[in-house]
Amino acid sequence: MLQVEEAIPDAFAVEAEAARAWFSKESGSDFQLTGIVDPDDVGERDSAVAARELQLILCGSRNGQEMCLRECFQLTPSSDGFDVVHFKEISLDPGSPAPLVDPPARIRKGWLDTVAPNHGFIMLVFYRGFW
Repeated sequence: MLQVEEAIPDAFAVEAEAARAWFSKESGSDFQLTGIVDPDDVGERDSAVAARELQLILCGSRNGQEMCLRECFQLTPSSDGFDVVHFKEISLDPGSPAPLVDPPARIRKGWLDTVAPNHGFIMLVFYRGFW
């Protein structure tokens, strides 16, 4: 089962922010970093130039719709920060929910608190028990 943590561990904070900034720029929208998937499974960097994969929960607005996405990135240290590769398809374990589903409610609470005052109502969509 997936473990989603709201707090980004310090060991991944710079990389996670680099991925968030890259994703926001590429999508033309400002996404917020609201969680990390399975942080205990992210391996230690074995050298200063080794790549590392992170799965992040990013919440924001795209085409006028507020949403949360689970996205996977490969980050490789470079002279100007990190080279970011976005995996369009995430390799999933059997029984894992689709990669483009919202995280559990506790992960989204801070994001909902900032979005709710801007709208008359918010609709949460459930699909087969997943957000």
